[in-house]
Amino acid sequence: MTEEFISESIQPVTGTFHPQSMGKAEPGLPRRFRWRDQEYTIVEVLQVWKESGPDKDGSGQMYLRKHWYKVRTEPDLIMNIYFERQSRSKSQAKKRWWLYTISKEP
Repeated sequence: MTEEFISESIQPVTGTFHPQSMGKAEPGLPRRFRWRDQEYTIVEVLQVWKESGPDKDGSGQMYLRKHWYKVRTEPDLIMNIYFERQSRSKSQAKKRWWLYTISKEP
């Protein structure tokens, strides 16, 4: 399986977020999203993990930065997507969901 690096924002389809995750103070993984003018549906979550790092204010405390998901989509692709808990900048404040890599199984 070859994996292609993408690193582009995706647009969740409104009303398709997973509400149980949101109840646990985690982002609600969208069931559908748009990327490059095509809509994708998440049909299976293969793996979930979190990324943390030191707080930017220098306090030494750890801060949860990203929620990662390895998913299978329709059309049949494997994608690594993540949610950034804090936007990169004010100009990208609405870009919180990102497609990191994409691959096709042989």
